Amino acid sequence: MLDLSKARDRMVDIHLARRGVRDRNVLDAMREVPREKFVDPGFEEFAYEDGALPIGQSQTISQPYIVALMLEAAEVKPGDKVLEVGAGSGYAAAVMSRIAKKVYAIERHAALAEAARQRFDRLGYANIELRVGDGTKGWLEAAPFDAILVAAAGPSTPQALKDQLDVGGRLVIPVGEEPRNQRLLKITRTGGTTFEEEDLGAVMFVPLVGEQGWAENGSRSATNHLPGHTVGRSLPEMIAAAAEHLPGFDDPAFGRLFDRFADRRVVLLGEASHGTSEFYRARAAITRHLIERHGFTIVAVEADWPDAAAVDGYVRHRPARERAELPFQRFPTWMWRNTDVAAFTDWMRQHNEAVADPERQAGFYGLDIYNMRSSIAAVLAYLDKVDPEAAAVARERYGCLTPWQREPSTYGRAVLTAGYRKCEQAVIDQCRELLASRLEYTLQDGESFLDAAQNARLVASAERYYRIMYYGGAESWNLRDTHMFETLEHLLEARGPQSKAVVWAHNSHIGDARYTDMGAMRDELNIGQLCRERFGDQAALIGFGTHTGTVAAATDWDGDMEIKRVRPSHRDSYERLCHDSGVARFLLDLGREEALRRRLLEPRLERFIGVIYRPDSELMSHYADASLPQQFDAFVWFDETQAVIPLGPEHAKPGAPDTYPFGL
Repeated sequence: MLDLSKARDRMVDIHLARRGVRDRNVLDAMREVPREKFVDPGFEEFAYEDGALPIGQSQTISQPYIVALMLEAAEVKPGDKVLEVGAGSGYAAAVMSRIAKKVYAIERHAALAEAARQRFDRLGYANIELRVGDGTKGWLEAAPFDAILVAAAGPSTPQALKDQLDVGGRLVIPVGEEPRNQRLLKITRTGGTTFEEEDLGAVMFVPLVGEQGWAENGSRSATNHLPGHTVGRSLPEMIAAAAEHLPGFDDPAFGRLFDRFADRRVVLLGEASHGTSEFYRARAAITRHLIERHGFTIVAVEADWPDAAAVDGYVRHRPARERAELPFQRFPTWMWRNTDVAAFTDWMRQHNEAVADPERQAGFYGLDIYNMRSSIAAVLAYLDKVDPEAAAVARERYGCLTPWQREPSTYGRAVLTAGYRKCEQAVIDQCRELLASRLEYTLQDGESFLDAAQNARLVASAERYYRIMYYGGAESWNLRDTHMFETLEHLLEARGPQSKAVVWAHNSHIGDARYTDMGAMRDELNIGQLCRERFGDQAALIGFGTHTGTVAAATDWDGDMEIKRVRPSHRDSYERLCHDSGVARFLLDLGREEALRRRLLEPRLERFIGVIYRPDSELMSHYADASLPQQFDAFVWFDETQAVIPLGPEHAKPGAPDTYPFGL
């Protein structure tokens, strides 16, 4: 059983002291307060990781380092009277109460405030007074304060909070007009009307809602109201007003709606599931337009390099490899062997036939680590023989190969299973042998330096990936997405300085991980985040979503494909807001309407369906918290969607060229 006391000491020593927190009062207080008492049931074992955790009302308990950083900056000392704005779970107020003489805390969510109050009572923290209210107005009756800490970002510093500082008092608050441009400020009152300000660096917080902060509808509040921002409309009404209707996929106007992103170096197109036809057809329509009208020459997809290389040979009229097998034969076959992908690659072949210059032809490339699915199959086959219990754990883990699963114990169970430790080396050896044999034909192919070099990289990356994915967690995910990003960089370099790429991958890969549970709770990154960090405004991240319909998915890893009914979206989700807008299909440009953007910033549930879909446990298995307008630059919506159609014998093409990749 996990020793939480030792975990608490480790958090203080590693995540706080080693990162520069020196205030002994702060370190001792954080060593004393049991953070596991302030998280939701089921998350106790993760309480001392340096990450945010969900606490309800689409809010989170801040990561320990941020709490310590703000407390140290505020110079909270014994005997002080302190105000906290945005109490949340109550954890930061509890830590302050171990230092200060009296803590006043304000929380605008009544349910969170009541839960925090009960925690204080159980722990005997009697020097905290908590109330529900507008934190931007402070707590005038209790002022002046020696220190004020604010756990949400305002467009500017509320004057009421500055006025309630004692002379010499310190206010620590995040401020920023844009979520990606927030700064943590330390404001010290030096006199009756004089203040000193210090910039402590970039941060990211949820909006500070209140009379002297942001309004509920995303505009500035009170006298700071921005012209043109309508107060009083519901979120679905605001979405409906901003939504741009999507015509049919074959209508040229569909592609033209995405001209606003045509000057980007990289356009990343997501999907909320791996088995929804509308997502594939929409990405195909957008990509066709970007290739035809704007010179994009790279289509990079969440697929294995050698499989995609067979398709690339077909679309660019290159000779077939003698030893190449038909691509996408392994689970989940429907992800790329479906009628929508076949139609798109047929279009690419036809388009390239009319392009005389090979350098201007559009290529089809795989970004993923080679043969992951076959290696997983090898793991399962071996464990089925030697340790069925470990095999069951493995199926559960591989069935949720996404960081979005809301039950974190899935990862921990694998490590704690004796069968995993006992069988590790044998499984790794098996994966290495399988990898070597299946890469043999590609390593012998010297036709293309890019192809040969990429396969050499794959050998190294995949071997390491198979070693670390055995235990799951952030490292394996980060290695995989870093590999995909580096592959994209190699493609752009190989195709020249003017080359531009379209990426097809799941929302969990292309939405910026920093603004999701993935980044906030698990230190996981993804290709979307890496593209923003590398290309800045030259990268466009476009997510996709749906309310209901059908989807092609399996129940377990390596299981049969089923056509499953997608449950109507959760009432607290972004998807439900889009559904309630009443617009059946639309493009939502998340950078056009600032009032809407502000209103959507606060994290909400978002649905993620991979190749596995389990409707009975949908909330736990397929929803996570995210901040949509920070995660994506735009969002494509289809209210009702249909499953992809896998390729069958009826789709075989008599007389197809030798390079045709989807023969049966």
